[in-house]
Amino acid sequence: MVEIAPGLEGCLSGNLSGGPDSTFAGEVEASTQNSRDKRGDAVKKLISSLVLFVLCAVVPSRAQLAAPNAVGVSMGHVHLHVKDVELETKFWTALGGSPMKVGAFEVMKFPGTLVFVSTPAQPEPGGPSEGSAVNHIGFQVPNVQESVAKWKAAGLKVVPGNRPQQAFVFTPDDVKIEILEDQSLTVPIAFHHIHFYVADSDTGADQVKEIQAWYAKMFGAKPGMRGPNQAADVPGVNLTFTKSPTPTAATKGRTLDHIGFEVKDLEAFCKKLEANGVKLDRPYQKAPIAGLTLAFLTYPWGTSIELNEGLDKL
Repeated sequence: MVEIAPGLEGCLSGNLSGGPDSTFAGEVEASTQNSRDKRGDAVKKLISSLVLFVLCAVVPSRAQLAAPNAVGVSMGHVHLHVKDVELETKFWTALGGSPMKVGAFEVMKFPGTLVFVSTPAQPEPGGPSEGSAVNHIGFQVPNVQESVAKWKAAGLKVVPGNRPQQAFVFTPDDVKIEILEDQSLTVPIAFHHIHFYVADSDTGADQVKEIQAWYAKMFGAKPGMRGPNQAADVPGVNLTFTKSPTPTAATKGRTLDHIGFEVKDLEAFCKKLEANGVKLDRPYQKAPIAGLTLAFLTYPWGTSIELNEGLDKL
């Protein structure tokens, strides 16, 4: 509630134009009318400013997701199935996430993505991210060494990288997170990439090229390179692809269970996917969380993908 200063209380009572009991009358009343009008206008402007300030203060911040690309896609979320939700929430908060509640899920908000945390339907998560189709995810910070010192002090498991501007952090259930330095970053931490490991096929086809082309065709990703690796960009995330020397497991059922994309006009997008031969594991439907819709698919390289519309409104 906005408290009105004592000096303004009378002005807001409605007695701005004088009345029958006014001390002044006639010409005096006319000569003072302009000053009263000016005072009334000033009060109205002040009240409007105060109301706007209060509204801005109480409206919760929304998910910091990127604007979609030409086909309506942007990075949405990463969903972890963990043994201990409280412990995992403390980890992600220490890493720099802002905790929030979305339905039954604990969610950590970062610039560029949301991290959903929940216990799995089965008793135990099925293993770390390494060895699966999604080897690790990546974030950027303005100064890696300063962040590493802070995280070590908070008890996080940190492993040095190949250079001072790189490090790796591991969640309590061993999801691997690469940390890279970007000195131009204006926030303490931001989502950066998903690194897929792709095994060879029996046909001898270049699987890295094929997965890159798939994301370009289905999600409007822009193919390119990230360092020595083939990559593709979707707003909010770089998708990096590396050839794996050994077979990789599907993500579904592991700690990093699936990744998610925010999609504009999801129902029409799903119809387009199906027309292009994509089989949906779960068809387009309304989510239990008000205002959200979803669909699921698993592409041939083993990553489970959730599609949502409405996460950007959270």
